[in-house]
Amino acid sequence: MRWALIGASRIASSYMIDALRAQDGAIRSVLSSDAVRGERFAREHGIDRSVSDLGELLEDDGVDAVYISTTNEKHHAQALASIAAGKHVLCEKPLAMTLGEACEMVRAAKDKGVVFATNHHLRNAGSHLAIRDMIRSGRIGKVLSARVFHAVNLPEALRGWRINDAAAGGGVIADITVHDADTVRFHLGEDPLEVVAKAAASGLGQGVEDSVMSVWSMPSGAMVESHESFTHPFAGTGIEFHGTKGSVFARNVMTQEPVGEVVVVDADGEHAVPFETHNLYEYALGLFKYAVQGSGPPAADGVDGVKSLAIALAVREAARSGRAVAVDYGGF
Repeated sequence: MRWALIGASRIASSYMIDALRAQDGAIRSVLSSDAVRGERFAREHGIDRSVSDLGELLEDDGVDAVYISTTNEKHHAQALASIAAGKHVLCEKPLAMTLGEACEMVRAAKDKGVVFATNHHLRNAGSHLAIRDMIRSGRIGKVLSARVFHAVNLPEALRGWRINDAAAGGGVIADITVHDADTVRFHLGEDPLEVVAKAAASGLGQGVEDSVMSVWSMPSGAMVESHESFTHPFAGTGIEFHGTKGSVFARNVMTQEPVGEVVVVDADGEHAVPFETHNLYEYALGLFKYAVQGSGPPAADGVDGVKSLAIALAVREAARSGRAVAVDYGGF
């Protein structure tokens, strides 16, 4: 496949370029609003062409697909333009700033007949694939509750707009809660009905929340507790599922790297769960390539992106209003 990068981003340079090339993907161009930055990025990563105009990038008939990793408020317009140009789209989360915009993106891709996917990396981890298999097989019985702890210390290099710019989609809810929403949906195969939440701003940045805790009610009757933060340097991350026959404890698995440990505890004791340690992004891009070829869905499609955004927006509204909020999925 032949790709163009919309955004000279850190995630592109740290993870996606290598993953694209590992799938025999050729990167033809990169878009940056800063021409100097774009030229430097292209030079450093062996990309032939850097442009500052989206239309110019999309005019290239040699581009099959685009990867969008700009700031959140730009995703909607850039994705719609890419879809209109007949390009397949892999977009970073959250898909958009509003539910309506995200729904429009998904419907436009369907009408155009192109693949539209959300880059939710966690569901591609071997650890999470193993957890989902245990839950689906009935290994822990009926799931009664889940707990996600994803409170981290946001690295200095990733701060900027994430902690200071609400208009660009900053804040921990848009950055991390949206990932945890997708991960819980992936494991349980159901969508939260209602959420309650509290958020806080501890002074790391300005104008956005840097910590949030929420509780979600699921259709099955299970309850989910979720904690995300930018300000916890030593908390570690993980996810737990507690069922009628056992409990899963996964530690340090809410990450871009194939690391961590998973154990299941039941009446017979504690058992380590083996899992594959493949590259999360290479795995996702392999599924994206197959989807373009008509051989199955991408790892997380556009509807997955809509639903993770819908949950995050409900958490934000619940935290702001102090009341329980029903999750609106925009008809999906």
